[in-house]
Amino acid sequence: MVLQVNTFGRLDVIRSATFRFYADLNDFLPTHNRQNPFVHTFVLNASVKDMIEALGVPHPEIDLILANGQPVDFSYLVQDGDRITVYPFFTSLTPEYAQRVRPPALDRPRFVLDVHLGQLARYLRMLGFDTLYQNDFDDVELARISELEKRILLTRDRGLLKRSCVSYGYCLRTTDPRRQLLDVLHRFDLESSVQPFQRCITCNGRLKPIAKMSLRDQLPLQVWENFDTFHQCQACHQLYWKGSHFTRMEKFIEQVMVIILHKDKHVL
Repeated sequence: MVLQVNTFGRLDVIRSATFRFYADLNDFLPTHNRQNPFVHTFVLNASVKDMIEALGVPHPEIDLILANGQPVDFSYLVQDGDRITVYPFFTSLTPEYAQRVRPPALDRPRFVLDVHLGQLARYLRMLGFDTLYQNDFDDVELARISELEKRILLTRDRGLLKRSCVSYGYCLRTTDPRRQLLDVLHRFDLESSVQPFQRCITCNGRLKPIAKMSLRDQLPLQVWENFDTFHQCQACHQLYWKGSHFTRMEKFIEQVMVIILHKDKHVL
């Protein structure tokens, strides 16, 4: 604890705590603070959540916080001399560290994406995931949807994830949509949840088989003559059939599944 004269001529009590962040939480820190303990000074007592976010790490990225070796929640008030260790998502924890700060896992992961992630939205829908995306959603609307509908908010905007109402979220580290897809599948352990071609990649609506004869006046002659199986989006009514685009998507999905199941290290 140190005394310091502030700009108004009054004495401030300068306190300090040592922080250590693990694994990919270091992505959010300046280079000189990564992978090692560092001292953070403060004047006013604040919650550990506020301090962690002031240091750059959004709260939805955090799984476990220890203060002096003991698990604490986001409301814990940091004290002078504390040693704070912060961990990202774990697949398993020892019993004494069962007090996680992250909310319970969702039974059926659903997503809402910010306006810069249109291609990722298409990929997730292709794999069958319920994915809301509009290119005119603002930050307030994105946070509100995530909170009310229990959707995982995907974004590259750290500030958006720091909104207090956001419980489920993930900050994407890359701008490459294919790598983003792999990161999301890995982060939320979605390998076994992939169900391709169940949703419209344009609007997220459910696809349903439709009889060919009912489409006679809607299809180009070449399509009518060469294809017999059709699906239609129940929301926007877009038609789908197994043309060359379908073959390309099948190949892409096969590559994705090989990679996430660790059968191949090839990058898409």
